[in-house]
Amino acid sequence: IISLGFRGEALASISSVSRLTLTSRTAEQQEAWQAYAEGRDMNVTVKPAAHPVGTTLEVLDLFYNTPARRKFLRTEKTEFSHIDEIIRRIALARFDVTINLSHNGKIVRQYRAVPEGGQKERRLGAICGTAFLEQALAIEWQHGDLTLRGWVADPNHTTPALAEIQYCYVNGRMMRDRLINHAIRQACEDKLGADQQPAFVLYLEIDPHQVDVNVHPAKHEVRFHQSRLVHDFIYQGVLSVLQQQLETPLPLDDEPQPAPRPIPENRVAAGRNHFAEPAAREPVAPRYSPAPASGSRPAAPWPNAQPGYQKQQGEVYRQLLQTPAPMQKPKAPEPQEPALAANSQSFGRVLTIVHSDCALLERDGNISLLSLPVAERWLRQAQLTPGEAPVCAQPLLIPLRLKVSAEEKSALEKAQSALAELGIDFQSDAQHVTIRAVPLPLRQQNLQ
Repeated sequence: IISLGFRGEALASISSVSRLTLTSRTAEQQEAWQAYAEGRDMNVTVKPAAHPVGTTLEVLDLFYNTPARRKFLRTEKTEFSHIDEIIRRIALARFDVTINLSHNGKIVRQYRAVPEGGQKERRLGAICGTAFLEQALAIEWQHGDLTLRGWVADPNHTTPALAEIQYCYVNGRMMRDRLINHAIRQACEDKLGADQQPAFVLYLEIDPHQVDVNVHPAKHEVRFHQSRLVHDFIYQGVLSVLQQQLETPLPLDDEPQPAPRPIPENRVAAGRNHFAEPAAREPVAPRYSPAPASGSRPAAPWPNAQPGYQKQQGEVYRQLLQTPAPMQKPKAPEPQEPALAANSQSFGRVLTIVHSDCALLERDGNISLLSLPVAERWLRQAQLTPGEAPVCAQPLLIPLRLKVSAEEKSALEKAQSALAELGIDFQSDAQHVTIRAVPLPLRQQNLQ
């Protein structure tokens, strides 16, 4: 896998269907040598030539001696696009080599070499486009002999055009391996739609003895000896950089804030305005829910939340937002419930999502707003709060080793028993702490 498996068979195959000329000179030689071959006879003519240091390979009259093969060629534009794609893959694999691609005497691609330690983003933008570069998130992930570097596009801004950028390299070799693609897709699935694909340029470095390349005829797939370890390593590496882009959730003690303005007219619960019409609207006096008798009911709708409507268009909308008037007939008093009994199981029915961070809920004929970031924080707090049963610790496939100060190490050792009750298992040494297990809610989080 280090030598990319090149043994020269391709040259013989190409020369059998074309006129091939190979001219090369090393730095130690005074003159270059040129090898020429054509057709199936494989007779090679070698002679001295004038040439700078380096190698030039020239292929002319492809399929000149097998005209039947030419019938299977596509248009010139299509065939050139295949060549362009191969050059793009090579350019992404070797940032240290300048690559120029010419077509019909004109340079159409020019990828300049990046010096060691230089910025690779400029060349990345030239190869993959500025749209990918603007959404690219850099990855630097390492564990033992495994190293993952490269870029992955923000899934929230992935377009069909960006989804075509999927390049993965194993020790410098271009791969289209199902295990690698599955790990990347699984890390992005929470942020991608059903018809979306991730965009990435990733480089995996691994011990060559842990890889079997004799799987695919074109060497596009490999077999990892520790496939599960490699899969989870790539998954955690991609997931960690994606989670760093998440917005910081609201603090726990913040109350959910009401909408800063009234709900716009005709904002139907399905999220789309089906009732907007240019016709004039009749003003309707707002109706409010009676104050709840106890704390078990959700909050009543906020003022000014009732828009005007027309009879023919607003009947469904009126039923949605207005609380039915109290029944006039007497009824038996209902038994009092504890304050949390009614709301402990469900917030109600979710009608729609407002501004991507609030949920519009309906319960017991009332409408209320729920702040999703605050709800998520409270949910995680409830999951992490020990109950009667101990929290189950989930072992990490790849233990996380963190460097800590003496004060941090002392504080962790003092709280080790309390952390164990929360499902966190770690082992400390001189200057590091190795996290071996965490509770389930933290299993997929970025523990760095």
